[in-house]
Amino acid sequence: MYLLEPINFSFPLLASATKAADSSMVVAAVLLSLVVIYLASKLGGELSNQVGLPPVLGELVGGVVVGISVLHLLVFPEGGADSSSSLIMTFLQTTAGLSPEATPEVFAAQSEVVSVLAELGVIILLFEIGLESNLKDLMAVGVQAVVVAVVGVVVPFTAGTVGLMTLFGIDAVPAIFAGAALTATSIGITSKVLSELGRLNSKEGQIILGAAVIDDVLGIIVLAVVASLAKDGVVDVSKVIYLIISASSFLLGAILLGNVFNKSFVAIANQLKTRGGLVIPAFIFAFVMSYFAAVIQLEAILGAFAAGLVLEETDERKELQKQVIPIADMLVPIFFVTVGAKTDLGVLNPAIPDNREGLIMATFLITVAILGKVITGLSVFGQPQINRLAIGVGMIPRGEVGLVFAGVGAASGALSKPLGAAIIMMVILTTFLAPPLLRFVFPDPETLDMGSEKLILDGSSGKSLVIEPPQAMVSNERETLETAPDSQES
Repeated sequence: MYLLEPINFSFPLLASATKAADSSMVVAAVLLSLVVIYLASKLGGELSNQVGLPPVLGELVGGVVVGISVLHLLVFPEGGADSSSSLIMTFLQTTAGLSPEATPEVFAAQSEVVSVLAELGVIILLFEIGLESNLKDLMAVGVQAVVVAVVGVVVPFTAGTVGLMTLFGIDAVPAIFAGAALTATSIGITSKVLSELGRLNSKEGQIILGAAVIDDVLGIIVLAVVASLAKDGVVDVSKVIYLIISASSFLLGAILLGNVFNKSFVAIANQLKTRGGLVIPAFIFAFVMSYFAAVIQLEAILGAFAAGLVLEETDERKELQKQVIPIADMLVPIFFVTVGAKTDLGVLNPAIPDNREGLIMATFLITVAILGKVITGLSVFGQPQINRLAIGVGMIPRGEVGLVFAGVGAASGALSKPLGAAIIMMVILTTFLAPPLLRFVFPDPETLDMGSEKLILDGSSGKSLVIEPPQAMVSNERETLETAPDSQES
């Protein structure tokens, strides 16, 4: 009888570290990273909340402070950092006996784990946002959302590409790449801010959310086209057609699935009696949808959002939302702090000669990025009382989507250093400007006086409830009293 061989319980993500260091060092590094992330998110969020700004902005700023720009506590290889620039690695060398030879492998594995946790965080975020979004409301603004998304892609892309070629003499391929980076919209950041403001289910919020989803799909197609063009100088038409068909089919299929899956999901969940009987099947469904989205070369976050939309239609929606919140509270801050930590504000330094040309181009790109999205609000039709400025502002932040464009451009070699710095600056400023601007364009008071009438804004539905002035109420009561006897006689 053969003896069973020892089972290796090491995680795949830690495998690269085991060559030169014990995996416990990687675990220690990840734990320290999470301590830094949670401290940055809480301190930043609380300070931001104290000054009347959305907490998500504080989480982003907290990430910048602990990241590559300031403290170097949380740095990543893809940002050009190495293990020697990570203070967490230095701390482990000093306190835990990490050898200098093993440090690079530990640093690489730690960065990979944190990046995966950040990706999981944004998937959970989009699933949560999907649960808070009403599919019927999204479909009701579907036409407006499509128009807003198309305008938000075409206008900045055209203005950015043509402007760079004519004003700065940039070659066609890098100019097209920079123009494509202007088309992005960060659904994660915008939806989080709208949720914090209580405007997610307003008419404006639904149009922004629907347009951002469509914008992501269009952005993925644009990215595929531009990456193909940067790679070999030609556009793979078959791949573009494939992406268009797969994206459209996936979203339509998710909507149709909602009508069939809702009752089955509730029936299955009701049969489960152990812990997590509702939330675990929900996450299984969300992750399966995310997987399918990734397999067909879409973004996994779109699959998670679609899963949330489907489960929002179930009878267990409110209970599921309550159970998802603490999980989201643990994972979502990792995403926002990581986005901030990977942002290098060194590109803003005009003392560096390579940055000066980039600063000029960045000014142009930032102007196009803001105006190109703000103008989308003007394209909304058939809604005379809607806040068009809020819709345009909601489409401004590029966030993680813009960072994807910048990363692909840098990896392909299509972007020069000044143009790459300009794109990063555009992503930084649009990401940080959008939350306070959204707070500004959405009025804070729940009631606004309008002449002799009082307008009450319903934050959950976005509907306006008009209450008659006291004089009108008195006159109505008198008319009722005067007509009452007549009605009794009849």
